[in-house]
Amino acid sequence: MPPSIRFPSGAARPRLPAALRGLLGVLRSIGIYHRPHRRGALDRMHARFAGRGDLVFDIGAHVGDRVASFRRLGMRVVAVEPQPLLAQLLRLLYARDRRVSVVQAAVGAAPGSIDLHLNLDNPTVSTASSDFIHAAAVDSAWQGQHWERQVRVPVTTLDALIARFGEPRFIKIDVEGYEDQVLKGLSLAPTAFSFEFTTIQRPVARAALAECRRLGASRFNAALGESQRLLHAGWTDAASMRAWLDALPAHANSGDIYAMRG
Repeated sequence: MPPSIRFPSGAARPRLPAALRGLLGVLRSIGIYHRPHRRGALDRMHARFAGRGDLVFDIGAHVGDRVASFRRLGMRVVAVEPQPLLAQLLRLLYARDRRVSVVQAAVGAAPGSIDLHLNLDNPTVSTASSDFIHAAAVDSAWQGQHWERQVRVPVTTLDALIARFGEPRFIKIDVEGYEDQVLKGLSLAPTAFSFEFTTIQRPVARAALAECRRLGASRFNAALGESQRLLHAGWTDAASMRAWLDALPAHANSGDIYAMRG
């Protein structure tokens, strides 16, 4: 997801306690991603890939806006989120919903643990990728973003999640520069899946596309930013999707690539 909070150049950053800043960051994200006008576009997009009763995985569930959409459509959801405060929020939101399972963990190529870099003011872009932080540091569009804290979190894999919960119809992946690593932990692709890309880290998107091909995906499409609108009238192949990604202007910032088998 693109940065949602920027401080004016030269402005003093708020000197608030870390816990309070973290809470305010979460509240800002809720205000941004749970806006009522987003619901229709989210639901129409998700309905393309799964239906009532289907199991879906939300990898990088953040404040649960995608979970809410999946549930409105009657899907069963495994929501995976490594940030402790956000995982707690998801458990509170869906405590009484037996069709939502919350897993507090990162997802990667192999099980273990990893340092998660927290952006207190903008938890949307907290990341397990130090390369993502380095790429953001030299891009003007990402000025004002700061990853000030680290927390050690467990890492699971998509294969482990499938063994525990069953095979999903659709997997959504949004993990800030760690998408290719998530896909490396998957042996067999579902019918459809998506991963976020950013223009500051095109090599990660290219690597994720390669993983999609390994998994047998043959049809691709994309949506820019949070538009939830597919850009291509007809689905295209991996080579064409990579060429589109390479030609995308830097100011496009981010989006999602969708992949399907068959």
